[in-house]
Amino acid sequence: MNRRLLLAVCALAFLGALSGCLGITTGPVPAEEIDTEPAESYEWTNDRSTHITIQENTKFQTVIAVNDSSIQLFRNDGFGGTNPLSVSAVRYQYPSGEIITGTEIRERGGEIRQTQDETIIKLPTDSPTETGKVAFTSGGNRKRFSLPTYVDGSYEIVLPPNRRIDIPIFGTASPGGYNSEIDAEDQLHLRWTNIDQSTEIISVRFYLQRDIFVFGGVAGFVLLVGVGGLLRYRQQIQQLRTQRTEMGLDVEADDDDEFDDGPPPGMG
Repeated sequence: MNRRLLLAVCALAFLGALSGCLGITTGPVPAEEIDTEPAESYEWTNDRSTHITIQENTKFQTVIAVNDSSIQLFRNDGFGGTNPLSVSAVRYQYPSGEIITGTEIRERGGEIRQTQDETIIKLPTDSPTETGKVAFTSGGNRKRFSLPTYVDGSYEIVLPPNRRIDIPIFGTASPGGYNSEIDAEDQLHLRWTNIDQSTEIISVRFYLQRDIFVFGGVAGFVLLVGVGGLLRYRQQIQQLRTQRTEMGLDVEADDDDEFDDGPPPGMG
């Protein structure tokens, strides 16, 4: 039976992975996606190797310094493989400061396409040997962010306003060794001086500050209900003891002796 259950689980996992692969569209990413305007201006002026801004609508914006002819973007699929990272509002900034759209990247000899395993952004053929920057928008979770470390170097993640990671049960950041700062917009900045690709994933779990107060209120209410129930239980026990005393029953006997009628017949 256990073997059949194991085979069934493996079959379901295989079908889930297969359905995920079949649902992936391969080929060039449509122009209407890569040319769309980003919700906010990209942080081109930052000096990080990778700068990530998490937005309140669960999307995030990323600016990556690229010193190669292309970059591969993906997420781990949980089965030892990868899936392509969905991208929109793709931009490339030349070292000179010129910024071009996704379609212009293609017009200048580059490409933006999706395979079963990854999204490939190939830089324009006229991009210099100096480091340029690629920017894109993608989607994530409301209270958790994770992304593979595509390049080595310094990283910065900016959380939406009023989000924190201070309480371990609700918030954390990995890897450790980061510095944090809250700006005038009440946004928490997490900065890593140097991360290499041996650290496969960078992740942050965060919470909205008011959620903590809500949780605290609920926990306090549950505690009060529990204490009230305990007091009510003790009160009922005391009432029973009083009634037994009034009826002349022996209430001094130990509870263990109350139901002890001695050993079974023949074993005394």
